[in-house]
Amino acid sequence: MTIWRGTKPLILASKSAARQALLANAGIAFEAIPAELDERAIEVASALSAPGEIAALLARDKALFVSARHPDRFVVGADQTLMLGERLFSKPAGRAQAAAQLRALAGQSHELHSATAVGRDGEILFENVSIARMTMRSLDDAAISAYLDAAGESVTTSVGAYQLEGLGVHLFERIEGDHFTILGLPLLALLRFLRSQGLLA
Repeated sequence: MTIWRGTKPLILASKSAARQALLANAGIAFEAIPAELDERAIEVASALSAPGEIAALLARDKALFVSARHPDRFVVGADQTLMLGERLFSKPAGRAQAAAQLRALAGQSHELHSATAVGRDGEILFENVSIARMTMRSLDDAAISAYLDAAGESVTTSVGAYQLEGLGVHLFERIEGDHFTILGLPLLALLRFLRSQGLLA
């Protein structure tokens, strides 16, 4: 018996391995078709500053971009922002930037804002923003360097230079919030919506 009841697979407008794993583990038939958008340009043009609003805008834009190219399909867009005080973080461009981000986050608490939107035929049918609060332990330069050596190129694929589902878990002393929110796809709210549409058994 399959859980998915849609006539065609769900589309995930993301290349995130963590998001794809969450859907696969939940038994949802999907295909990943990343939205080829200039996220930073969209963010700047929007003039938004609230992290939840930025994440929601990008999630909507990704869902709409892909759904416009795949008629009659349910498309999930997702985005995540990281805020430390008044500072908004983006994915680090390389090792040096990852190290700088980790130095800023070490010993501090920051917030992850994870947004999800579902689009179909140019219309947003569902959207949700969830927040998790993360407290990183104190890290000296030697600890940061050792982490970067071990984590490798993966540090450039996630905002904040860590992936909690991997080696990034060693960086933290306290976490408050939903595990799925931290991984970038608030899954429980998404599943409720999909059930409401008759797409899940």
